[in-house]
Amino acid sequence: MVLQIRAASLALFGSIVFAGAASAQAAPIKLGYINSAQLLQQAPGRAEAEAQFEREVGAYRQQLQRMNDSLNTLATTFDRDAPKLGSASREVRGRAIRARETEYQTRARDLDQRMQTRQAELVKPIMERVQGVIEAIRNEDGYSMILDVGSQVSVVVAADKRLDLTERVLARLKAAGPPAAAPAGGVVPRPAGVTRPPTR
Repeated sequence: MVLQIRAASLALFGSIVFAGAASAQAAPIKLGYINSAQLLQQAPGRAEAEAQFEREVGAYRQQLQRMNDSLNTLATTFDRDAPKLGSASREVRGRAIRARETEYQTRARDLDQRMQTRQAELVKPIMERVQGVIEAIRNEDGYSMILDVGSQVSVVVAADKRLDLTERVLARLKAAGPPAAAPAGGVVPRPAGVTRPPTR
């Protein structure tokens, strides 16, 4: 899946796993659990957010592909021409290719960071809605703790199915409908210079 639900679930539910534990000292402890991976997979709005991310990330991927194609063309041309070049010309063209590679790597890191930021923006409304529903159920029914068995760091090895609140959370999420979608991402500028055809 494109959207990173495991990392999101860890960030989302880390803050609620022990919610209400302080007030539990005076009353019997009431526990429940959810499966965050299942919730984020089936939450209303997730499919739409993923589709929007795929549409927007296409522009990033096209830029990286153009940059990669340009570098490959330069390297192929250099390899073909190298035996006919003098040492000074080989050095100059080799430096030019290395400079383009550095530019490509810098741009790729920048685009990767933008994609991660955009992904977080698209997932945030869904995560906030899920967390709000879980917290509401915890308050309404007096749960001391709601554990997450779907996270990568879950330590629950066995649990009574009657304590599973996942379907209840999903039902409430579906009744509420999808959260307001994140605004569309901006236009990504084309990388300067890298996509121009190589000069010979």
